[in-house]
Amino acid sequence: MSAQFLPVNRQDMAERGWDQVDFAYVSGDAYVDHPSFGAAIITRLLESHGYRVGVIAQPDWNDPASMAALGEPRLAFLVSAGNMDSMVNHYTVARKRRREDAYSPGGQAGLRPNHAAVVYSNLIRRTFKKTPIVLGGIEASLRRLAHYDYWSDKLKRSILLDSGADLVSFGMGERSVVEIADALDAGLSIDDLTFIDGTVYRASSLEHVYDAVELPSFPDLQADSLNYARSFAVQYANSDPFIGKRLVEPYSDHEFVVQNPPAAPLSQAEMDAVYRLPFARTYHPMYEEVGGVPAIKEVRFSLTSSRGCFGECSFCALTFHQGRIVQARSHDSLVEEARAIVDEPGFKGYIHDVGGPTANFRAPACAKQTKAGACPHQRCLFPEPCERLEADHVDYLKLLDRLQKLPGVKKVFVRSGIRFDYVLADRKHGDEFIYELCENHVSGQLKVAPEHVSDTVLAHMGKPPRAVYERFVQKYEQANEELGKKQYLVPYLMSSHPGSTLDEAVELAEYVRDLGYMPEQVQDFYPTPSTMSTVMYATGVDPRTMQPVYVPKSPHEKALQRALIQYRDPKNRPLVLEALKKAGRMDLVGHGRECLVRPEGASPAKGPRGKASGSSTLRKAASKAESARKGSAKGGGKGEPARTGGGKGAGKGEASRKGNGKGQRVVLPSKGARDAAGAKGPRKEAKRPGGKGSPKRPSGSSGASRAKGSGKTRR
Repeated sequence: MSAQFLPVNRQDMAERGWDQVDFAYVSGDAYVDHPSFGAAIITRLLESHGYRVGVIAQPDWNDPASMAALGEPRLAFLVSAGNMDSMVNHYTVARKRRREDAYSPGGQAGLRPNHAAVVYSNLIRRTFKKTPIVLGGIEASLRRLAHYDYWSDKLKRSILLDSGADLVSFGMGERSVVEIADALDAGLSIDDLTFIDGTVYRASSLEHVYDAVELPSFPDLQADSLNYARSFAVQYANSDPFIGKRLVEPYSDHEFVVQNPPAAPLSQAEMDAVYRLPFARTYHPMYEEVGGVPAIKEVRFSLTSSRGCFGECSFCALTFHQGRIVQARSHDSLVEEARAIVDEPGFKGYIHDVGGPTANFRAPACAKQTKAGACPHQRCLFPEPCERLEADHVDYLKLLDRLQKLPGVKKVFVRSGIRFDYVLADRKHGDEFIYELCENHVSGQLKVAPEHVSDTVLAHMGKPPRAVYERFVQKYEQANEELGKKQYLVPYLMSSHPGSTLDEAVELAEYVRDLGYMPEQVQDFYPTPSTMSTVMYATGVDPRTMQPVYVPKSPHEKALQRALIQYRDPKNRPLVLEALKKAGRMDLVGHGRECLVRPEGASPAKGPRGKASGSSTLRKAASKAESARKGSAKGGGKGEPARTGGGKGAGKGEASRKGNGKGQRVVLPSKGARDAAGAKGPRKEAKRPGGKGSPKRPSGSSGASRAKGSGKTRR
């Protein structure tokens, strides 16, 4: 079986008749040869171009000899921290060490160092003084220029300088890594590779850099945090491959970091070619005795249909990493991979997911983006959908329908999350999409991301107002009620995001109270590198407007906001009382239906509104949904949306929103589910679309072959 994999040691090389590899790929993850892992895509892509590639997975960072496992590569070392930033992988938002690592054998933690890309690169340089080193992956991509580091609470230099590497390949790296390989193979020095889009290099002067926008110098950033906000705003506006300028970040009068414009997005044919590469689709057999690599569980029977995101949530790094222009694979490509999944051992007929950063984004937001790029100072969905937005779910519906009709496939689910505001923006097919989703593609629960309920906080998040989410909930409830289904919404909710005072935290707590269900865990805002929200956290201003933003920074205040959402937990009682007193909301302490906690000495409430939270059937269903959520979160792969960024550079992978995949959400039963939980007698016949208030389905259609037009999904 190991013959399917690239060499991991000298013996593997000898069996192939190799005395030297062209590239040694060093990764902080275990070796998994699956297209959901950036390392697999980059190594297989280079192999397809005729290069000899070997993999050094999770080397011993205390031993320089571990970097010589394959000998000195002919062309370069490619270094990645893995599918996640190593610091997010290691630490919770409270800076506590995680006990598991889904990307390591057996889930074992501690098999990679902090700031892994820097450590690996420095370790290589101790033994191989002149061999080129190229950094890639999410960690390098989001740290390519000066950035705020949450774990040290200070501004850090470009990763290029701290690592001693020669180049950084940022973003989705298929184009840049092949250009780098071909240039080195042609005999060019690594020092001469200053012209490749999607790369960052070091320069001792700007003599030959004549067309760049100069950012504030690193000393200026250190002197005034507002300069960091201004710098990031310029970087963000130049993250588009069509209009992005070359950027220069000075460190002294003889040291500069130069970022070339982003690489062009892949065409559909190029995307299809990437996913057609001969992946083994599993982890290396050397991990079998410890139980394999947990992260494969979430992605093994899932399909990546697209990349890029024009949703632009402020706390998400996707825009900065994958870009705003959505690229999608063809139906034929996805059907081909689905047929391969059907033949895999252990497949039971269920494709777990068909999606990407956002499942229902299947094409660029508008025709302009494919020719002139994304607008630098206008967003596609916020504060409301752009008038040029082409919202259309026809293509995605057809894709899901075609996949579900494949022999051996029982169900095709959508688990990677959808943009509900985009669904509502699709006036022709949005209702139909909701109905089809509920009827055929939801496995009991649907992930959505309202994130908060305060419009003030939502504005800083770049999310639609609360009323938009509530409109979607009503439509989701209506569809499930007509279908007679008990299906739940699983909303992501976040505490302590910039803009959230205790007043907004109380508002969120009241919302959770009214759901009739309390989350066991709460997601605090996590300031990961190079997101708009992280800049707000570090500087206290919104870099887009330079207006002040309230930032809950102290651990105690964050604990207060988190406790408010978990107000029913007895151990949170002192914090909840303190928070309510500080917020001037002691009206929520008492015996009334709207109260969160009882007065001192009173027995605790049995549930929201002072009574048990719904019927036993509902509570069991909600508990089951929460348990299913916990189980799916352990995989840490594509089943969890990439919220801190993800992709492929020289090792680009998808980064989990919450570190090791232990997501924290509230399970919200829909109204239809609540009604069904208390209903007696036979289940109502499901009403088909066409009734009052429900979408009409064209005759002869079975959920996907719907409407006229191009068949392309627009976000």
